[in-house]
Amino acid sequence: MARRGAARGASDRKRSERRQESVSATVDGGLAELVPDRERPRAWTLLLDGAPQSHVDLDDPAYLSFEYQRRVGHVIDLAAPAGRPLQVVHLGGGAFTLARYVAASRPRSTQQIVEIDAALVQLVRRELPLDPQARIRVRSADARAGLGRIQDGWADLVIADVFGGARTPAHLTSVEFLAEVRRVLKPGGQYAANLADGPPLAHLRGQIATAASLFPEVALAADPTVWRGRRFGNAVLVASDLPIAVADLTRRVASDPHPGRVEQGRALADFTGGAAVVTDAGAKPSPAPPPDAFS
Repeated sequence: MARRGAARGASDRKRSERRQESVSATVDGGLAELVPDRERPRAWTLLLDGAPQSHVDLDDPAYLSFEYQRRVGHVIDLAAPAGRPLQVVHLGGGAFTLARYVAASRPRSTQQIVEIDAALVQLVRRELPLDPQARIRVRSADARAGLGRIQDGWADLVIADVFGGARTPAHLTSVEFLAEVRRVLKPGGQYAANLADGPPLAHLRGQIATAASLFPEVALAADPTVWRGRRFGNAVLVASDLPIAVADLTRRVASDPHPGRVEQGRALADFTGGAAVVTDAGAKPSPAPPPDAFS
């Protein structure tokens, strides 16, 4: 009996190992790879042309591995009292990590994902299926065009995490784009954006100035080395027409596995240094990461 049980166990392990092989496919944005996380049985990292995009644990969708996703997760947690459903727009889908997080932490939330890469959506739906009970609608469309089809004042939260070739497209960096975001938000709703930049941080400063031209409340969370312009990395911008829970956000970001710092008000204005508001006419993509950014 012990030997038969051991054989069954070995067989199950072999099947599990086969299931946990990397999956790759050519999608509209390049080569997509789903790489298994060897420390978590049903967790995967999505890469596009070698650049990490998302991490998903199908057994624990409330687990956020990536630093920037943890910080957006804090914004989600603080957007309303715990457990209250939200209406959320996700610009950029990746592996739907943040939508899964909202569904797990705030049941009965209603969400819309706008992801331009239809082939990537098909890959993720097939290999990392969404909970069929989650109220998540996925549209294959350009982020700005998809945002334009959402009714005024629908969203409690708009989350932007859009990268093409590891760069945010220019038309998603302008004040005209943010005017559409503000149109879609409810009064008191929040905008959270994953931004990427490196020295001399000109893109980051411009994005802060652009958000501040439309939203009276703006905060930014980033790693201290990114703040000081010592390395390329991610920063999470939060904007709203009502006060942001900055004290709570600061405590949460400071207690992350990779602690960060949050700034707002005068300190953030000083950091911005008089950067110009970005318009459609002069918008540029975010800078390309250096070759060693993901090594």
